[in-house]
Amino acid sequence: MSADLGKLVLRVALGALILLHGIAKLRGGIDFVTHSVTAAGLPAWLAYGVYLGEVLAPLLVIAGWNARMGAAVIAVNMLFAFGLVHLGQLVALGESGGWMLELQGMFLAGALAVALIGPGRYSLNGR
Repeated sequence: MSADLGKLVLRVALGALILLHGIAKLRGGIDFVTHSVTAAGLPAWLAYGVYLGEVLAPLLVIAGWNARMGAAVIAVNMLFAFGLVHLGQLVALGESGGWMLELQGMFLAGALAVALIGPGRYSLNGR
């Protein structure tokens, strides 16, 4: 029971925090993402994938419905964020001495954890 409760806490925290980024993009647009994608030589339509990774996937993770797939999409989204936006910060430390990308790193690690361990009993899939 406590393992399933822990999975629920992890899913809801990861999903809610990523979803906030998605809501901001729904409200403000994805021009920054489109610019980053095209600057890397990729087609502009790939920028719309941010809606999958920051809106749809977090909703799946929170609900625990196909949460492993949702978490995998979040992980891929985070890898794109690392590659397109944060590459220059991979080995940088922040002012407080922590890794400059600790938030992004936790999002990636949390997504990988949910993808590997599944949603738990307190989910729409119930596994």
